[in-house]
Amino acid sequence: MKLPYRIGFGFDVHRLEAGYPLWLGGIKLEHHLGLEGHSDADVLLHSVCDALLGAAALGDIGVHFPPTDMKYKGIDSKILLREVCTLVRQTGYEIGNIDATIAAEAPKLNPHIPQMRQTMAEVMGIEVSQISVKATTTERLGFTGRQEGMSTYVIALIYDARQ
Repeated sequence: MKLPYRIGFGFDVHRLEAGYPLWLGGIKLEHHLGLEGHSDADVLLHSVCDALLGAAALGDIGVHFPPTDMKYKGIDSKILLREVCTLVRQTGYEIGNIDATIAAEAPKLNPHIPQMRQTMAEVMGIEVSQISVKATTTERLGFTGRQEGMSTYVIALIYDARQ
């Protein structure tokens, strides 16, 4: 049975390290630490990819862009997100909305959220109003609170575009 609406959940974590750039939501932020990963380690875009892939029952980001494949080494995660959106659309679904939360102690993210939303909307081919990005801290608790890493949580709604 093809459902008219489907929901997917995405979660990702990356370690913060010196010597790496900090890419988040498709934009580069100035910070003394960056996210470490096989690609550009954009933890927000990776979670969006997983939420969309999950909603469409297409696996996860590691299935489509394995970290063992060197062609993805250092790749811009906007490229991955664009490809994921294409895959979702090929199943007959369209993106309804994205609701994302970033957990990070620093840097201050709220001033950058409008640009993240705009960048994501352009990459995904949807309206800015379809994307919500929120930032929170963990009140200095856990790996996030110690500024060892960042995590993101994303829910995506897709709908049958053929109905």
